[in-house]
Amino acid sequence: MATPQVIPLSAIAAQSVNVVVSQQVMRLDIRQRATGLFIDISCRDTPVLCGVICRDRTWIVRDGYFGLPGDFAFLDLEGTSDPSCDGLGGRYVLTYREGQNVA
Repeated sequence: MATPQVIPLSAIAAQSVNVVVSQQVMRLDIRQRATGLFIDISCRDTPVLCGVICRDRTWIVRDGYFGLPGDFAFLDLEGTSDPSCDGLGGRYVLTYREGQNVA
Protein backbone atom coordinates (compact mmCIF):
# COMPACT_ATOMS: atom_id res chain seq x y z
CA MET A 1 0.00 0.00 0.00
CA ALA A 2 1.28 3.47 -0.87
CA THR A 3 2.65 5.79 1.78
CA PRO A 4 0.12 8.49 2.69
CA GLN A 5 0.85 12.05 1.58
CA VAL A 6 1.02 14.50 4.51
CA ILE A 7 -0.78 17.79 3.84
CA PRO A 8 1.06 20.74 5.48
CA LEU A 9 -1.17 22.73 7.85
CA SER A 10 -0.62 25.55 10.35
CA ALA A 11 -1.85 25.73 13.93
CA ILE A 12 -4.48 28.39 13.23
CA ALA A 13 -8.28 28.35 13.54
CA ALA A 14 -9.14 29.08 9.90
CA GLN A 15 -7.10 28.27 6.83
CA SER A 16 -7.37 27.41 3.16
CA VAL A 17 -4.78 25.18 1.55
CA ASN A 18 -4.32 24.27 -2.10
CA VAL A 19 -2.76 20.86 -2.56
CA VAL A 20 -2.14 18.51 -5.47
CA VAL A 21 -3.36 14.98 -4.77
CA SER A 22 -3.87 12.26 -7.37
CA GLN A 23 -2.88 14.80 -10.05
CA GLN A 24 -5.77 17.10 -9.07
CA VAL A 25 -5.61 20.51 -7.41
CA MET A 26 -7.79 20.45 -4.30
CA ARG A 27 -8.69 23.33 -2.00
CA LEU A 28 -9.16 22.44 1.64
CA ASP A 29 -10.89 24.97 3.90
CA ILE A 30 -10.41 24.07 7.55
CA ARG A 31 -12.26 25.87 10.34
CA GLN A 32 -12.30 25.44 14.11
CA ARG A 33 -15.77 25.80 15.64
CA ALA A 34 -16.95 25.36 19.22
CA THR A 35 -18.17 21.87 18.27
CA GLY A 36 -14.97 20.69 16.58
CA LEU A 37 -12.75 21.03 13.54
CA PHE A 38 -14.52 21.02 10.16
CA ILE A 39 -13.31 20.72 6.57
CA ASP A 40 -14.65 21.71 3.13
CA ILE A 41 -13.10 20.05 0.07
CA SER A 42 -13.24 21.58 -3.42
CA CYS A 43 -11.81 20.40 -6.73
CA ARG A 44 -11.31 22.96 -9.53
CA ASP A 45 -13.45 25.46 -7.57
CA THR A 46 -16.33 22.97 -7.37
CA PRO A 47 -17.36 21.93 -3.85
CA VAL A 48 -17.01 18.19 -3.28
CA LEU A 49 -17.87 18.04 0.43
CA CYS A 50 -18.75 20.82 2.87
CA GLY A 51 -18.90 20.97 6.64
CA VAL A 52 -17.47 17.53 7.42
CA ILE A 53 -16.38 17.13 11.03
CA CYS A 54 -12.80 15.92 11.44
CA ARG A 55 -12.23 12.90 13.68
CA ASP A 56 -9.05 11.03 14.53
CA ARG A 57 -8.29 8.22 12.06
CA THR A 58 -11.64 8.60 10.29
CA TRP A 59 -11.81 8.92 6.52
CA ILE A 60 -13.36 12.21 5.44
CA VAL A 61 -14.66 11.46 1.92
CA ARG A 62 -15.55 7.78 2.46
CA ASP A 63 -17.20 7.19 -0.91
CA GLY A 64 -15.92 7.01 -4.49
CA TYR A 65 -19.18 8.63 -5.62
CA PHE A 66 -17.62 12.03 -4.94
CA GLY A 67 -15.06 11.47 -7.71
CA LEU A 68 -11.87 11.51 -5.67
CA PRO A 69 -9.45 8.63 -6.27
CA GLY A 70 -8.43 8.67 -2.60
CA ASP A 71 -9.34 9.98 0.83
CA PHE A 72 -8.16 12.28 3.61
CA ALA A 73 -7.83 11.49 7.32
CA PHE A 74 -6.45 13.26 10.38
CA LEU A 75 -4.06 11.36 12.64
CA ASP A 76 -3.27 12.16 16.26
CA LEU A 77 0.45 11.42 16.64
CA GLU A 78 0.28 11.52 20.45
CA GLY A 79 -2.90 9.57 21.18
CA THR A 80 -6.42 9.21 19.83
CA SER A 81 -7.99 12.65 20.31
CA ASP A 82 -9.97 14.38 17.60
CA PRO A 83 -8.00 17.19 15.95
CA SER A 84 -8.15 20.81 17.06
CA CYS A 85 -6.56 23.84 15.43
CA ASP A 86 -3.91 24.37 18.12
CA GLY A 87 -2.21 21.07 17.25
CA LEU A 88 -2.44 21.18 13.46
CA GLY A 89 0.84 20.53 11.70
CA GLY A 90 2.32 19.04 14.86
CA ARG A 91 0.28 16.69 16.98
CA TYR A 92 -2.47 16.40 14.35
CA VAL A 93 -1.51 15.72 10.75
CA LEU A 94 -3.77 15.54 7.72
CA THR A 95 -2.96 12.71 5.33
CA TYR A 96 -4.16 11.72 1.88
CA ARG A 97 -4.07 8.17 0.61
CA GLU A 98 -4.78 7.40 -3.03
CA GLY A 99 -7.23 4.56 -3.68
CA GLN A 100 -8.67 4.62 -0.15
CA ASN A 101 -12.40 5.52 -0.54
CA VAL A 102 -13.92 2.78 1.56
CA ALA A 103 -17.19 3.11 3.42
